[in-house]
Amino acid sequence: MAGGPIARLLVELERLPGVGPKTAQRYLFHLLYRPREQALALAAAIVEAREQVRPCSVCHNLTDVEPCAICRAAERDHGMICVVEEPKDVTAMEKTREYRGVYHVLQGAINPLAGVGPDDLKVRELLARIGDATAPVREVILATDPDVEGDATALYLSRLLKPLGLRVTRLARGVPEGGDLDYVDEVTLGRAITGRAEW
Repeated sequence: MAGGPIARLLVELERLPGVGPKTAQRYLFHLLYRPREQALALAAAIVEAREQVRPCSVCHNLTDVEPCAICRAAERDHGMICVVEEPKDVTAMEKTREYRGVYHVLQGAINPLAGVGPDDLKVRELLARIGDATAPVREVILATDPDVEGDATALYLSRLLKPLGLRVTRLARGVPEGGDLDYVDEVTLGRAITGRAEW
C-alpha cells in the first residue's frame, strides 16, 4: 500500500469531513471488496451530482432542478422564510416535519476572524426576495447556528429586517449552544421551531 491507486484513494477519502486514517482505510477495503459495478455506480453518482447539482436561484439551497422543489411547492407557506447558514441545515429542518414555509440559505455566517462579512453572504438576495411584491413575506425565522457567528449573523439580519415591518423570530434555545443544526435530533429541533421567539 505504499503508493499508486490505493494511496491516492486513501488521501481522497481522508479529505471527507469526519474521516480519519482508520475510517478511510475501512472505506477503502469496503470499496475494493465490493463488486466492480457498485464501485462504478458510486463513482458515477458522485460525478453526476457534482455536475448537475447547483444552488437554487431563489433560495440558494442545493438542487438539480430550477427552482428547487421547496420553492416550487404551492402547498408551502411562501410568506414565511426560514434563514439558515448552509444547505445541510435545510435538510435538518425538513426532518422535523414541523416547518411548512420556505428557506433562504445564506451560504455561511458572519465571521470577521475568517474574513467573512455580510457582503460575502446571500443577504442582498434575501432582501430582494422580501421586497418582491408577488410573494409578500410576513415572518422571517432566523435559524442560524447557536454559536458566536450564528448569533452575530442573526443580530445583523434582525436589525436589517425589523424596520421593514416583518415579524422576525429566532429558534428557541432548545438547540444547544455552540452546536450545528445538522447534529440536533429531530424532536429537539422541532420543539425549537414551535417555541421560536421574537429576535
